[in-house]
Amino acid sequence: MSGAPLRIAFFGSSLVSAYWNGAATYYRGLLKALAAAGVEVTFFEPDAYDRQAHRDIADPEWARVRVWAPTAEAARAALREAEAADLVVKASGVGVLDELLEREVLRLKRGGRLVAFWDVDAPATLHRILADRADPFRELVRRYDAVFTYGGGEAVVSAYRRLGAAACVPVYNALDPETHHVVPRDPAHDCALLFIGNRLPDREARVEEFFFSVARQRPERRFLLGGNGWEPGSLPSNVVALGHVYTTEHNVLNASALAVLNVHRESMARFGFSPATRLFEAAGAASCIITDASAGIEAFLEPEREVLVASTGADVLAHLDALTKVRAAAIGEAARRRVLAEHTYRHRAAVVLDAWAALRAGQGTHEALAEVAP
Repeated sequence: MSGAPLRIAFFGSSLVSAYWNGAATYYRGLLKALAAAGVEVTFFEPDAYDRQAHRDIADPEWARVRVWAPTAEAARAALREAEAADLVVKASGVGVLDELLEREVLRLKRGGRLVAFWDVDAPATLHRILADRADPFRELVRRYDAVFTYGGGEAVVSAYRRLGAAACVPVYNALDPETHHVVPRDPAHDCALLFIGNRLPDREARVEEFFFSVARQRPERRFLLGGNGWEPGSLPSNVVALGHVYTTEHNVLNASALAVLNVHRESMARFGFSPATRLFEAAGAASCIITDASAGIEAFLEPEREVLVASTGADVLAHLDALTKVRAAAIGEAARRRVLAEHTYRHRAAVVLDAWAALRAGQGTHEALAEVAP
């Protein structure tokens, strides 16, 4: 980019902590790639949910991190500071004063400054506002210059367009190869199947089917479970609960398992085209991934060659029983090559920059921005 660097102010849940914050690695990978392209990044996050006590990273050199107290006064002060930016983003699920931020951030649309909404859980957002015509965000959608989404494909784009969004651009999860990469296996973490994910209402039944039921049917094999909210005393005896898994532990866990399980939340699976971060993280470590079926998976990884797809728990069991270390390694390496070639955050940042350029040029129509989508 030529001239003065573009500046982005991003209001999200947390950049420095993945504690009860599944969007953390998405934020980091994307904003780090934008910074590498010359964008000045300031990330505004609330001091909430004990995240500052469970940091995964220190403040990165590629972004300024502004932690604000969870009060309306502090939120408004952060918004005033964001006036220095060229693009201001309000992400979904900040977790503190979301309604205030979604309303007040629109006051910054002046002097050529653009304001966008970034939905990191579009299926849940759309379900909420379509079910409640009085939802305050429903009438705000059309006032944003653009809506970016973590995924969802055409189903999400069409839904946002029906709500009046000027444009909707999916920016999918991807790999940051500097963070998630190949490391040596650790025998201490050896297992047949690894699953990392917090216990959430619209994921729990799917984890029961695709993970716990499989573990019960293979009591002689070891299974590892990472994430918050799981109660060790209620798990099958061959499932080892790891609790919160810090980002620095991802690679060795992914590398040490025969296979890594990905289970989409029910809403994400229903909309499709919402590949979870762990798909790309595990692929970066050359891990063999077994994922529950979701529309659009073939756009990211090729079934049977780069990923194993399961429609039921029985499918997971069959994959696991047939899997050898040699085949697992071949699938994992094929996935690693694919994501490095097509699905890094450098690729995603290019989509954002093209969309940003179109918006700045006054071409922020849905048709114009559709040309930049991957």
